[in-house]
Amino acid sequence: MRYRLLPVLAAVILTAAAASADEIPHSIAGFTLGQPIEAVSGRVLMTTALPVRYMENLREVEIRPVAGFKSGLIAYGTCRRPEQIVRIKLKYADESREFFEDLLKRYKNRFGKPDEYRGDPFGVLVSWKWSFSEPNGNRISLVLQHNQQDEDEKLGNAVKLTLANRLEEDADCARRRPDHRRDPAPGTAAPAGEKAEWDALIPAR
Repeated sequence: MRYRLLPVLAAVILTAAAASADEIPHSIAGFTLGQPIEAVSGRVLMTTALPVRYMENLREVEIRPVAGFKSGLIAYGTCRRPEQIVRIKLKYADESREFFEDLLKRYKNRFGKPDEYRGDPFGVLVSWKWSFSEPNGNRISLVLQHNQQDEDEKLGNAVKLTLANRLEEDADCARRRPDHRRDPAPGTAAPAGEKAEWDALIPAR
């Protein structure tokens, strides 16, 4: 009897694995990771495209108004797979903590428990991260956060969906390009060996 159950158990395990794979997030608000930015050109403001700070190989564009969201930025690569979306960052229209708790509950119902807490211990910034891996090697991260007053982050509720391996591949491709600048542009850094005085390193009144 025990051996007769093995095929049944295997089928159940495979079915469960397929179901979990179906829940790996790729899209939100009509934007999809890996999608050409041209496919959503009517839903973004291409004139706002700018290099991402410290990741100049990426370009970020603002979205046009979408129901339920206040604003958003779509990032796409320019080297390894040019013009493909690698990150989606959206801010929800409802900035309340109550809305966040409702969202978090629904996220957990769909994707399971988060893999990592990335907020602070005081609850000023509450940030949960899910990590997913696909058979084709893609790695996708999902971050849901609520920010009450951290000025370095978007206030309110936000979601970030990232195709991590594609983002890394594009950065590596850019570093290998002959025209990649490894040193700061002229005038952006102190000459080698020059040492700043302490007064220049500390805020003053």
